[in-house]
Amino acid sequence: MMNEHDVIELLKTIKSIDVEFLIGGGWGVDALIGKQTRPHSDIDIYIEKRNAEAVTALLSAIGYGETETNFTTQDHTVWEDTGGRVVDLHLIEFGEAGKLYFEKTEYSANIFDGIGQIGEITVRCLTAEAQILFHQGYEHGEKDKQDVLLLCKKHGIPVPAQYKD
Repeated sequence: MMNEHDVIELLKTIKSIDVEFLIGGGWGVDALIGKQTRPHSDIDIYIEKRNAEAVTALLSAIGYGETETNFTTQDHTVWEDTGGRVVDLHLIEFGEAGKLYFEKTEYSANIFDGIGQIGEITVRCLTAEAQILFHQGYEHGEKDKQDVLLLCKKHGIPVPAQYKD
């Protein structure tokens, strides 16, 4: 599990090597809400591909090891330490004209224009709209529903049809 203290310490450590990061997933939702709303098994961190070597060396130095899963790719790796803390590391590239690329898919770079708070750390993260968009098109669980409903309420966004009772 990745509690708030673990996340803050990890993010401070990454900041110490002057690498910018962006937050997605459940911690990205909680950053937009402004507090931890549920337990998280991991943290989704997005970094520029050019910083991968520095960040993976840092993760190794602080006790994380790369773990293969059924969804790991060259641009999406998983790192776990002996305490069960997990980092989903996503490698992105910024292109011309406000574009961002992740796993050869093009996105508008403004999907990371969200600003949130994890403890005392202000973070850039997926916007509420992007989070809600990425929570659609699959069979969702209770955590997904909770995340979407909280984001919609906090940010005045209509609840998508698949999340209405």
